[in-house]
Amino acid sequence: MANGAKKIAVIGAGNVGATCAFVLAERKVGEVLLLDIYEGFAKGKALDMSQGGRVLNYDGRVTGTNNYEDIANSDVVVVTSGFPRQPGMTREDLIGKNADIVSQVGEGIRNHAPNAIVVMVTNPLDLMTYHMQKVTGFEHNRVVGQAGILDSARMTHFIAQAVGCSNEDVQAMVLGGHGDTMVPLPRYTTVNGIPVSQLLSDEEVEAICQRTASGGGEIVKLLEKGSAFYAPGSAAAIMAEAILDDRKRVLPCSTYLSGEYGMDDIYIGVPVVLGRNGVERIIELELAENELNSLQGSGSFYKEQLSEILGY
Repeated sequence: MANGAKKIAVIGAGNVGATCAFVLAERKVGEVLLLDIYEGFAKGKALDMSQGGRVLNYDGRVTGTNNYEDIANSDVVVVTSGFPRQPGMTREDLIGKNADIVSQVGEGIRNHAPNAIVVMVTNPLDLMTYHMQKVTGFEHNRVVGQAGILDSARMTHFIAQAVGCSNEDVQAMVLGGHGDTMVPLPRYTTVNGIPVSQLLSDEEVEAICQRTASGGGEIVKLLEKGSAFYAPGSAAAIMAEAILDDRKRVLPCSTYLSGEYGMDDIYIGVPVVLGRNGVERIIELELAENELNSLQGSGSFYKEQLSEILGY
């Protein structure tokens, strides 16, 4: 990562990308560039955010563009562009539509920001993260997907509601693919250090796990048009910040496995240490047999789709 001023490019100025850019600007992590195929869309949102700098006490260094040449020297590129999820549509339905978009974006990143670390948000997340790594040819640690942070945040919120406490006091852990096969881990979930099993019944915890797995679909159904964007955009911003500021954050992210958890040649959500080099360490939790089976089952599901649909 280059020394001096930090630069983050956010590809896609839709709701998720704009939210990510806004959070990054507010957290004062560096220069933010918003890129979209619709130039006025990116420039208009960037100008609006910049004008909010005085109100929320940040510098307002946000610019918009439709030219990939402008992402040159970016330290981190967050990719949010893609076809939006519609009611009744699973993340897997998006594969064909978004693979072409990721190919185009990946080529732009490879040609104009070859030293950047890429944070993927485009769904289906784990497949598109794998696809992006193949398109760019970057080292595996430099391409990472935003998944478990969002899924864990959803589980955190549901637990806080059930317990009647602050979201801030809940630590939840969700592994696996970012979709219906995700693996919530109540055994690694606590409320200010207290195991959640001491505060909620098994039935309550199981209901929360199921609601977490369908958390994105619940929002899609409520919105009727579009999908979640505040929490996903914010989660991507936190990942970018961890990389830019070398925070060494322990976060569940979609990362490339080469033997960890008994899986190989796949991107899937597991705990990692996120710092200036991207994924700096993969943390292997001690899982019970049923937990490991669920995680490996999630991996097998995406491995099949990589082969059958994307041809890997």
